[in-house]
Amino acid sequence: MNYQLYGNSLLSWVTACAIGIAAFFVLRFIRNRIASRLEPLAQKRPIPPFEIALQLLRHTKAFFFVMVAIFFGSLSLSLPPTLSRAISILTVLVFLFQVAIWFDWLIYYFVSRYAERAMIRDAAAATTARALGVILRLILWALILLLALDNMGINVTAVVAGLGIGGVAVALAVQNILGDLFSSFSIVLDKPFLVGDFIIVDDLMGTVEHVGLKTTRLRSLSGEQLVFSNSDLLRARIRNYKRMYERRVVFSFGVVYQTPYEKLSAIPDIVKAIITSQERTRFDRAHFLKFGNSSLDFEVVYYVLSPDYNVYMDAQQAINLAIYKRFAEEGIEFAYPTQTIYLKAEGLPLQLTQGEATNEAQ
Repeated sequence: MNYQLYGNSLLSWVTACAIGIAAFFVLRFIRNRIASRLEPLAQKRPIPPFEIALQLLRHTKAFFFVMVAIFFGSLSLSLPPTLSRAISILTVLVFLFQVAIWFDWLIYYFVSRYAERAMIRDAAAATTARALGVILRLILWALILLLALDNMGINVTAVVAGLGIGGVAVALAVQNILGDLFSSFSIVLDKPFLVGDFIIVDDLMGTVEHVGLKTTRLRSLSGEQLVFSNSDLLRARIRNYKRMYERRVVFSFGVVYQTPYEKLSAIPDIVKAIITSQERTRFDRAHFLKFGNSSLDFEVVYYVLSPDYNVYMDAQQAINLAIYKRFAEEGIEFAYPTQTIYLKAEGLPLQLTQGEATNEAQ
């Protein structure tokens, strides 16, 4: 029985299937064989060409081999023009998709390598590289899409014009998303902060972990992740502590009103000597500030020559301990909130009313 399908005998179809299956397994065998040869070379000598070639082979998908096998099998058949053209178009589309996968990985590979090296010397360059990598990948897939539409016989010029008109409506519908997208570009280009910077946004603070297309993520001091939309982040007041070269410190204390004048006037010099004796500090000033309700108040200003918070706390602790010890040696007492109440008894003889009863409440 001479069975015919699309003008080809059963034997012709069996032959085409055999050619397709053979082509599929031959292509997979060649890929695996080359990969097995490159893998030890890439492990022993991490040379970029070997590593790139190995990864490209690993990113070659099975559907690409299947489509190539179908195409070679169809060459042995006499197919109608419509079906033959459909197979050719589908083969081109699959090939374009596979090329897009290869180039998408190449962009990711080179951007990642550059970002890792740049992170050591310039975190800003690393952040910019990652953002440009995302843009390049978007452009790549847009070009692949246009090429695919062109091979399908669609007028790309008309499509682009239609997208331009429709893009206005889409932009209005997703203006918040687009706002975050352009804000991410502003963050990357203007660099108000970088990955690894410790920043404060309003009353929230944390270390920048990731700057994405829509959101920026911070890791707070208590451990949780803080997520900000990029547009909201740029509208906020940001304090970047990573870019602080030195830290200005202001603190105050009070001594009791019974402190003698000589010791009171010596306090600024005592504090100055203590601060200047500390490492990585620069004394600015120490003044008798005001007469408080229950103390004579002093204000001290100095600089810690490091942005590190731990260095600041170590210096402040050493200064506080030294002031406490020195004041104890000098007999200078720190003040604490006190209140003195004077009571006058009514109806008592004159000589009693001239006396005063004092009650100190702490």
